[in-house]
Amino acid sequence: MAYRPHPYVAIPPGAAPASSSSPSPTLKYPLYSNCEFFLPWTTDFSRCPRPSAQQGFKSIYRSNGPIYAHRSTRSESILTPDNLPTPTQYSVHTGESRPPSFENTPEFSVRDLSSELSDFSLDHNEALLKFHRGQLKENEEEWYLLVPPSAREVLDRKEVTRQSILFEIVKSEKDYVADLELVQEVFIDPIQNILGGPDARIASFISETFFNLNTILAHHQRMLGALYARQSEQFPLVQSLTDIILDNSLLFRQDYEEYIAHYPLAEMRHRSEMRRNQRYQYLLQQCAQDPRVRKRDLITFISRPVTRLPRLLLLLENAKKYTEPDHPDFEAIPLVLGILKDFIKGTQYGIEAAEEKVRFWSLCESLSFQKGEIIDLDLYDEGRSLPHQGSLSRRYRSEMNFHWADLHVALLDNYLLILKPDQRPNAPLKRMVVSRPIPLDYLRLGAFDEGPENRKERAEEGSLGLLDRMRPRYRQMFPFTVFHAAAIATRRYILYASSESERTKWHDMLTQALQLRKFQQEGNKFFNPLTFNDGFFKVGSRSTGSVVAATKLENNGIKFKAVACQSGVYLAQHDEPAFRKVLDVSNPRCLVAIKEVNKFFVLYDFGLCSYSLDLVARAALGMSSTQSIEASRECLATNVQFFRVGRIANRIVVLYAEKKFLGIELNALEAVNKAELSASPRRSMNGLYSFRSFGESLSIPRDAHNITIFNNHHIAICSKNDIQIADPANLHLSERYQTISFPKFGDAKTNQPMANLMSRCQNAIPLGVIQCPKLDREDKDEFLVVYDELGCYTDQRGVPTRSSGYLRWEIKGSSFSHRGDYIILFSSEFIEVRTVRTGKLVQVIEGTGIRQVDAGLLGDGRDTTTLVAWKGREERSAIVDTIVELVETMPLQHSNSRASQVRSEYQWADFDEM
Repeated sequence: MAYRPHPYVAIPPGAAPASSSSPSPTLKYPLYSNCEFFLPWTTDFSRCPRPSAQQGFKSIYRSNGPIYAHRSTRSESILTPDNLPTPTQYSVHTGESRPPSFENTPEFSVRDLSSELSDFSLDHNEALLKFHRGQLKENEEEWYLLVPPSAREVLDRKEVTRQSILFEIVKSEKDYVADLELVQEVFIDPIQNILGGPDARIASFISETFFNLNTILAHHQRMLGALYARQSEQFPLVQSLTDIILDNSLLFRQDYEEYIAHYPLAEMRHRSEMRRNQRYQYLLQQCAQDPRVRKRDLITFISRPVTRLPRLLLLLENAKKYTEPDHPDFEAIPLVLGILKDFIKGTQYGIEAAEEKVRFWSLCESLSFQKGEIIDLDLYDEGRSLPHQGSLSRRYRSEMNFHWADLHVALLDNYLLILKPDQRPNAPLKRMVVSRPIPLDYLRLGAFDEGPENRKERAEEGSLGLLDRMRPRYRQMFPFTVFHAAAIATRRYILYASSESERTKWHDMLTQALQLRKFQQEGNKFFNPLTFNDGFFKVGSRSTGSVVAATKLENNGIKFKAVACQSGVYLAQHDEPAFRKVLDVSNPRCLVAIKEVNKFFVLYDFGLCSYSLDLVARAALGMSSTQSIEASRECLATNVQFFRVGRIANRIVVLYAEKKFLGIELNALEAVNKAELSASPRRSMNGLYSFRSFGESLSIPRDAHNITIFNNHHIAICSKNDIQIADPANLHLSERYQTISFPKFGDAKTNQPMANLMSRCQNAIPLGVIQCPKLDREDKDEFLVVYDELGCYTDQRGVPTRSSGYLRWEIKGSSFSHRGDYIILFSSEFIEVRTVRTGKLVQVIEGTGIRQVDAGLLGDGRDTTTLVAWKGREERSAIVDTIVELVETMPLQHSNSRASQVRSEYQWADFDEM
């Protein structure tokens, strides 16, 4: 059976008690099939099956009721005078030939009765002890059978009824405690001891299914002991049980709130395990063989706490009806009733939240994705919800005509899912994901006011006459449009609702979900765009021109920002809005500053040159001239296509692709540090003071466009159709011995998923390779190969992993930035932030004319700065270029976030997946 985790869910505690003036809500439990549970304000129990009594405190049940519902005790029907024992019944059990007298004379009060009832026979004392021990038969566990005839004769009918109800409270509590103890003994213990599986997995299942049932049992064991003590002290004329119930109600209220709110999830967890786990089914069948179970299933037992308090409330209401106004219970019982009623009302919100989670869980279990694609819908997030779902239709064009398809559309709080139900006989419901899920960050709403369209329907066989069946029948359908903001032309959906009200409902729910998503994302940014500069650089007549490159630098403790545009290179202090032009070069394309070697690299029309970082910083402060900066220039190469600078194997390495007559050559230079340069200021063999080469050049494809770090000692060279792995310290050997094509699809002929992945990768443009962060030391090295439209995972040799699955971006990326656990993808209109390990979409930033301007620095994602430019406001016939820095925010408990996410993915695994 395929492993499939369940989403993590968290149910809030019960809501605050509703005001007493509001009408009593109805608790809804749609999962029950054979019994309707009635609440304390419901008086008709005729449709609810009656439960069994129990012989002994932990003894055999004698129930014959249905399987799926709790069965009320037999004596619950003895609540009114009409149900009291008849004279014939008395004669059967006591031998009396006449009914007892229910009239009380003034000379003989209830107080006077106490002394007379205190010396009743030893047989009745022994009978009460047998009742406490569970040694009486079911038809003997009645108050009127345990009381001596003299006591029954002197009490009036109203007091007899009250005493019967008080006895029933104790009896029902005894049955309830026995059932909860049976759950531990018959079900939980075998699951722990017999059912195979990891201990953590079994513990998780028991926690989800039985929750805090043991805590509730402890409360009621204590309460039952107090009730027994009161009975033994005052029997047969028990004055009151209200104080005991009140004290315990205040103690167990919170535990009941948590259990009742969680109950729908517990039932769903059990049913889900029953569907998928044959060993669990067999174990429950064996548990059902215990004679105490008597054909009741597990649902019957775990639902007992849900119905216990309403039943207790009903008993107390009936007891008040037969309580005299001068009795202390006449005022005490309403106090307990108010507490119980407010509590039951307060749990309604928690139950509704749990039922919403159950619906969400059911949807998750039914999803069936297309093979190959890895889609992380973030179903394990605690805040995941299902605001709305329902049936909609869509019209498709075939070769001859249009035809209709019935769909199931689910609106999550983060995605819109368009699904096609697949219900096969004797099989669980499956919903096929017919179109890739649309993130709400990209979802846009189109027209919702177009007129209805007619849908032709087929007449049912036998329902109409021959002529009627030949006539076409039509049904009005109401269209609305939604579309993907990053793919308006290809991902536009016209959906049809069956009524105008349904279409309006979808519009309201979609609008509300989009607003909530926007508010949530604004308050939970993974990367916050902080303005780097806004207003100095403009595109238009007599302006600086658009920003093409930018970087941050530091010199002598002062932080600067450098920006390259068409008119030259500008610098300013970090917190200053005004820039000073420091280099008058033509069409600069890339900037990199390296503090360790005091170098400032600029790629422009002349070539790749380095300058003294000290002089550049002094020029920004007005302490040096442009001429002095030019005097420090070293030209590394001319006709350079692109370059990258970074730290590889503890060396500052400059890599540049230079155009030659026969192709493109990749060269590697090591920057000499300040101390070594001061000790030996002579020129190296390549004619440069500050750099030394690593050997001969490496020939690379003409369409090579990027270089990224592969690991601590190697780089990845990206061309239009291929990625090559090379050692920058030995480029002259890489071409012959060490160049590795990446990824490797050697098994594509025999492995269909790998063949599909190879086909997709061949049609995409590679952008680079990222080494995935490890959660622990035992994790194997894994790499994410980034293409413009997708990504795939490989091992260090380039062989695809994760069953050759692939990620698909929502945009077509032009570049990317690696930032620790995240990858940032750039297109002209959107910035997409995803996790490296799973590809989960966590943030979307929208703009116009977006471009990454810090692409010259090689980084491993730890200390990378990401700078972005986009079109801003219009100002005096010019467009302002805004530069922002994407600054990573720090979440609470950041160090444990990844580990907790991984744990949640496995805590729902099936027992039989070993």
